[in-house]
Amino acid sequence: MNDVTPAAVLVVVGAGPRATGLLERIAANAYELWDGTRELAVHLVDPHPPGPGRIWRDEQSPLLRMNSMAEDVTMFTDESSTVDGPVRPGPSLAEWAAQFSGRGPRREPFTEPADPGVLAELRTLRATDFPTRRAQSAYLDWVFRRVLDELPPTVTVTWHRTTATAVTGPEDGPQEVHLADRAAPLTADLVVLAQGHLGSLPDTRHRAHAAFARRHGRFHLPPQFTADADLSALRPGEQVIVRGLGLAFIDVMALLTEGRGGTFRTAPDGTLTYLPSGREPVLHVGSRRGVPYHSKTRYRLQGPRPPLPRHFGPEAVDALVAEGRPLDLRRDVWPLMAKEIGFGHYHELFHAHPERTALPWPEFEAAYDRLGWYSAETAALVATAVPDPADRLDFEALDRPLAGRTFPEPGAFQDHLRAHMTEDVARRENQEFSADLGAFLALLSVYGQLPRLVASGRLTARTVAEDLDGWWRGFFSFLASGPPGFRLRQLLALSRAGVVRFLGADVRIGTDGTTGTFTATSGTVPGHTTHATALIEAYLPEPSLERTEDLLLGGLRREGALAEEVIADSTYTHRSGLLTVTPADGRLIDPSLGGPHPRRIALGAPTNSRGIAAFARPRTNAPAFRQNDSSARTVLRALRESVGRGERPAGTRVLRQ
Repeated sequence: MNDVTPAAVLVVVGAGPRATGLLERIAANAYELWDGTRELAVHLVDPHPPGPGRIWRDEQSPLLRMNSMAEDVTMFTDESSTVDGPVRPGPSLAEWAAQFSGRGPRREPFTEPADPGVLAELRTLRATDFPTRRAQSAYLDWVFRRVLDELPPTVTVTWHRTTATAVTGPEDGPQEVHLADRAAPLTADLVVLAQGHLGSLPDTRHRAHAAFARRHGRFHLPPQFTADADLSALRPGEQVIVRGLGLAFIDVMALLTEGRGGTFRTAPDGTLTYLPSGREPVLHVGSRRGVPYHSKTRYRLQGPRPPLPRHFGPEAVDALVAEGRPLDLRRDVWPLMAKEIGFGHYHELFHAHPERTALPWPEFEAAYDRLGWYSAETAALVATAVPDPADRLDFEALDRPLAGRTFPEPGAFQDHLRAHMTEDVARRENQEFSADLGAFLALLSVYGQLPRLVASGRLTARTVAEDLDGWWRGFFSFLASGPPGFRLRQLLALSRAGVVRFLGADVRIGTDGTTGTFTATSGTVPGHTTHATALIEAYLPEPSLERTEDLLLGGLRREGALAEEVIADSTYTHRSGLLTVTPADGRLIDPSLGGPHPRRIALGAPTNSRGIAAFARPRTNAPAFRQNDSSARTVLRALRESVGRGERPAGTRVLRQ
């Protein structure tokens, strides 16, 4: 292609999986929506490599792993995808990795990863393994290069290895994207913001703890991405309070144990034992629930795939919206959500394990479909049809396993929690309990329907704040986003070795000025206080446009050129900290315009579309893929009408031309 002024210019801020997914959908839709004689220049702005981006970059510890099996990770649409553009199937991570051992077909462009450790992992990776994040990085790099090959010949892609600091320009004219490493901005016809997960400056509570740590010479780590955290100041044997028992804690645990030279050994009876290096700190960990996230299942469905959605699909959402009244999630929506999850659970139980049921599936199904989830009739139906309580779905017990439990001293609680984790891991790795996987698939289906309900504006402000962004998000993560089972077995070994000690539920963090220590208490072990010289907040930063570390978004906020999602009614106001965008295609709402900006789009985690995941489990009609497709079609239509005032700047890396 000649170095001439292109017909249209698209700048994408961020080059990680979300940007890659958008490019894939641009490639898929271009042959329908783009004039093959016109040129399109795409500029990606990201200091991290395109494809993996920051979160999935290769340069992180090989100890850090995904919480999904290799066969459950894809970047491609499939037969389940309800998109307007063409479906273009592609390999899952497992299918792509199979080529390196000769077990699968060669995938072009075929290049072996340069890192020998990653290559060795890919050669032995099984479909049901939980890969390292570096293996996922290699997959995302390959997906990105495949997308480049699929773009029409009139499209160039240029990567700027820098940070975008601002975007300016009139609504009816070219946009200028300012870069950290050059004076001249990129001039674009359209800008897409796809920065992914953003860091936030500490809030008031965390600033107070940081100030306490500085005064007393202690260690404090506010919420941040674990791969970016510097844990080197923690001393061997130092007492550390950790708040959070989700995936961020699992990462911290790995880095401070194996990452410091400790090793795990498997005894002849299968028990895992931890051999300390002597360089580990002691981790006192608690959270709201007080127990680790449920481990991921490591089996496949034993029966046919449940036909989802069943009770909470588009028709159910439309019916709720049509009622024309404020909706409470717990009262009005959760019964349908719960019934959907229950349907997935019992569909698998009856089809895969009929010997543990007492009614024929058609009879149970007919009655289940007719009854409400919380009706006495449903409870009686389940009790009759499912004799063993262990096979029944009990959301309350799942959600708060320590509710109402107290222990006289910490040792008794350690024993109880170790027994709880042992049972959880055994259940999640035993295909006799594959009904849990049926419930998990229904949980994903429910998750995919909620954005439409939020966009309708029918949910009250309080229910969005406390139930959707609060309870539901935590409940979903607790059930669906837990660690692999081997991580909980490691946690058990660390607990037995005394390297990890559990604090309990509803943990409260304080400070003791007399001793200069952080303190932790929990009603699970009444009267017991833990003192520590370090505090780690082991969870991701809450979204916040006010405190965002992203210079571009911070500038737009100060200029009044973006809208934070604010849901308000007569009694409550909820500021979510998320960008407000149009639900269908992600156009950025600009308050100064009174509506969507015609030349700016935002996708992914920072937006109120709540479409966080950039990749998905195959055959789940992933919401992110649907949004990527809609946004790509919007981008191509808008650029088709543009006058093309952008220029290809000198001194950049052209990836494809």
